Amino acid sequence: MELRSRLKIFSWILVTFCIAVASADSIAEEEHGVRYADSCEACKLLALELSGRLQETGRSHDVIETGYSLDDVAPRKRTSYHKSELRLIDSLDGICQRILDYNIHKERTDSTRFAKGQSQTFKTLHGLVDKGVNVNLGIPYELWDKPSVEITTLKAQCETLLEEFEEDIEDWYWHHQEKTDLKQYLCVDRVLKGKNTSCLREQLKGEIKEKSEL
Repeated sequence: MELRSRLKIFSWILVTFCIAVASADSIAEEEHGVRYADSCEACKLLALELSGRLQETGRSHDVIETGYSLDDVAPRKRTSYHKSELRLIDSLDGICQRILDYNIHKERTDSTRFAKGQSQTFKTLHGLVDKGVNVNLGIPYELWDKPSVEITTLKAQCETLLEEFEEDIEDWYWHHQEKTDLKQYLCVDRVLKGKNTSCLREQLKGEIKEKSEL
């Protein structure tokens, strides 16, 4: 069999496999109500968590000293923690682990379905259980508040983004954070790049709108 014919057959098999996987995901969403985060949602939450963490670490006014001398005579370099590499490391450490604090709020349809706190649906269900109603969801009661498959997958998506765009995040931290919002710099200009960015503008009612327009 000629090489060209073999390549055509391989390409057909690969396309068929991709279609089958996509169909399987679609069936899973329809049958089990599972809808994973898309790239916009994943980047949005990474940017939100990292921005929040930087605000937390930015409250410190500590000054750190670097350099070491056996006789302790050579002067050590003094650096503000606020503008240090240590602050960036502290902020990035475990950032995707924070995604596990989120829950799926199935009563919402946009990106705000990924939010911290118990969903209205589960608040209602817990309330019924507290009143003595037998609620059967098909899973043990003690697993109700465990991270769902959507959340654990979102954490993995966050880790992948962090690995692929680590250098861009560092560049933003050192050279652009004072003038460019992280969602704009990372999500709009790099991760999504021409794709739909509408999820970045979706906010819960009552949230303070950000100054930057995405």
